[in-house]
Amino acid sequence: MSRPNSDQLLLDAGADVRPSAQGAATRGALLARPVVLLIGIVLASVNMRAALASASPLVSEIGEAFGLSSTATSLVTSVPVLFLGVGAMVAPWLGRRFGTEVVLFCALLLLGAGIVVRVVPTVAALYGGSLLIGLAIALLNVLMPGLIKRDFPGRAASMTSVYTGSMIAGATVAAAASVPLERAFGGSWEASLAFWSLLAVVAAVAWLPQVLIARGRTGHEVRGVVPAGSDRSRVRTHIRARSVWRSALAWQITLFMGLQSLWTYVLIAWLPTIFTDHGMSRSTAGVVFAFNNLIQVAGAFVVPLLAGRMRSQRPLIVLVTTLVAAGYAGLMTTPVSGAWLWAAVLGVGQGGAVGLALTLIVLRSGDAVTAARLSGMAQTVGYLLAAVGPPAAGAVYEATGGWTLPIALMLGVCAAALMVGLFAARDRKV
Repeated sequence: MSRPNSDQLLLDAGADVRPSAQGAATRGALLARPVVLLIGIVLASVNMRAALASASPLVSEIGEAFGLSSTATSLVTSVPVLFLGVGAMVAPWLGRRFGTEVVLFCALLLLGAGIVVRVVPTVAALYGGSLLIGLAIALLNVLMPGLIKRDFPGRAASMTSVYTGSMIAGATVAAAASVPLERAFGGSWEASLAFWSLLAVVAAVAWLPQVLIARGRTGHEVRGVVPAGSDRSRVRTHIRARSVWRSALAWQITLFMGLQSLWTYVLIAWLPTIFTDHGMSRSTAGVVFAFNNLIQVAGAFVVPLLAGRMRSQRPLIVLVTTLVAAGYAGLMTTPVSGAWLWAAVLGVGQGGAVGLALTLIVLRSGDAVTAARLSGMAQTVGYLLAAVGPPAAGAVYEATGGWTLPIALMLGVCAAALMVGLFAARDRKV
């Protein structure tokens, strides 16, 4: 059997394909990379929902400050979700063109800038900053599964658990701290929201070593996925020929991703308002909302680990959709007296659902190329679908004067997610 050449070995390791000119320093950096990479993944993941969750407890003040209707106010949280879908369209191309590490670093800087722009005192800046936030989070969301599949191929499920758990932990802290920060800054919701730009800057600094280690690489899709004995032109032809958009399984995963995102972003936008409309104080509603996010960490950690040990994830689909449906039903019947219970039930279901959706992307993909493309598809269509949720719920609430019908519609979303999820959870490969 012929001995593999040096270029092939470097490609298999995900390293620079050029002959080494960095010497021992580069080799030492690569050896230290898994630890540094893990830190970068955790800090980047913490930012994925913090910018959205920090706005939810303050959405009433934001609407009052600009004189916005309920539907227009909901756009503060739904515009980022809309542009999560738009940004997901270009994320795979950017990853291939500039490299995953570089794009993730730039996404964190863009996120910090969007958070700052959002608090400039004009309606245009409010929505413009939300747009930038959505684009930045889209890049983080789409490229992370492919990076995990590439760099942690034997631990994809456990690493998905780490990054989804970190993502939800960031949302928990942001939701819990928003109102106290507003008070600490003298009643300024603008300062409370702007504070979270510091978190994005810290994550960008932590990600910078990955950019330095990865400089000179050829692109996200080619790195680490070149079969032994193949040349670059054959690999590129192979990559271009594959299309996840023609796969029924890919569409099933995409629809489950979109439906679980829809029910989650409706809660991000409106859960505190549902509580306050039924007589709960704003501060208590913010704490219950933070508790809901905290409980999501449990589902986000445990469900992907269980999914990785199963050939079919159908029992988990039934579990998470049932929990979310039960929580929504509780909000319809006893929203205040059962608030803590429903927040907990919803939290486990929400966290488990997003963790399961992201794990399905990894488990149903045969390689990092497919994972990146399936991630882009699922999050493009999924978040465009999810963006409909908050303004639609707000419009129905405004038209009916109550939350009964909006919640009933969410129960229908749960039923649809159950049906499509049972197909997505079969032991198949895209």
